[in-house]
Amino acid sequence: MNESHNPYSPPRAQVESGVEDERRELEPVGKGRRFATYLLDYVVLNVLLFVFFIFVSLVFGAAAFRAVAQDHNLLIAIAWFVAYYLFFEGVWARTPAKFMLGTVVVGEDGGKPPFGKIVIRTLCRFIPFEPFSFFGQRGWHDGMSDTRVVSTRG
Repeated sequence: MNESHNPYSPPRAQVESGVEDERRELEPVGKGRRFATYLLDYVVLNVLLFVFFIFVSLVFGAAAFRAVAQDHNLLIAIAWFVAYYLFFEGVWARTPAKFMLGTVVVGEDGGKPPFGKIVIRTLCRFIPFEPFSFFGQRGWHDGMSDTRVVSTRG
């Protein structure tokens, strides 16, 4: 059977060497969508924390739940917050809310930021009044980590 007429052969594409990938224009995300992302992430983060506490209660009993909730509540919340942003933005450069609203974190070059920048970005979220920094041009956790949030939807 002739190779060009074989219906079971994989499709072929002609690729020209020396042609660089064209990057699409990165559209910055407006303050409204950033605020909606912040609110959705807050809800998702708290739902996941609630599920975690239910899991602790079911596996270790109500006494363990009360002990964890009373003694280590703040530490668990901080650790959960850090883990949430480091995991999602470190792996996919997107949190669940960013997936839902079609946004992504990029470095200044437009590519996925290195993990070190994600760590800086996450730690900057603990600066007092940082959520209000978006009333200016750029949020502190974006500016200090040399990242930005852009739209993934055309």
